[in-house]
Amino acid sequence: MALDERIATQAQQWRSKPVLRKIYADLYRRMAAACVPGRTLEVGGGSGGFKEFAPDCISSDLLFAPWLDVVADAQSLPFARASLANIVLFDVLHHLPFPRRFLAEAARVLRPGGRIVFVEPAITPLSWPFYRFLHHEPVRLGVDPLSADEPLSSPDAFDSNQAVPTLLTGRCRAALAQLFPELELSSVRQVSLLAYPLSGGFKPWSLLPHAAVDGLLAFERRVEPLLGAFMGFRLLAVIEKKAAAA
Repeated sequence: MALDERIATQAQQWRSKPVLRKIYADLYRRMAAACVPGRTLEVGGGSGGFKEFAPDCISSDLLFAPWLDVVADAQSLPFARASLANIVLFDVLHHLPFPRRFLAEAARVLRPGGRIVFVEPAITPLSWPFYRFLHHEPVRLGVDPLSADEPLSSPDAFDSNQAVPTLLTGRCRAALAQLFPELELSSVRQVSLLAYPLSGGFKPWSLLPHAAVDGLLAFERRVEPLLGAFMGFRLLAVIEKKAAAA
């Protein structure tokens, strides 16, 4: 099976940008710290980054890559009921045509007390123009992220709507609780205030010197509680399966 050209290009961009790798490493560590002990599944692991910080995780993606353990659709997971402690996603949720189907699968395969931990784009007053006008992925705020009938993107793994995670953890939080009473959105934080946009993401340029990354990330952590909701470019969220669901 051949490696998808887009994953190969992304992997090459990843290797060529030490600034981006350092910023992502900070987020990967925070994701790993939010996980509970036990069997962990990474969904959308085509980039291959998270496994560096959680070597025992099962890495999966919709598209083949030689470093993956499983090729699978997040909306139809090949795992038994209550067999996983964690499901982690990095920039994956906003690519799913039907997040509702993924959440149903997560509720099925997670054990009581298990967690979904994800990092996604955060649409805030400062990040919105950046994502809307300078990023190639669309931002459509008028959709229902829990729709059972209308796909939020095409079946192509790289199609997306960057607004989905913000809608799901904000405006649609009550609907999420009603549809999935066994799942609790226990934590949402807007993070990545300056370092990520200054890095240029996967674009070839960066305005942030490598030597300045650690200091800027440390500063961001201090001011996130105050400024994250206004200027965060990422959200870090945890959805937990309630123990009572057993």
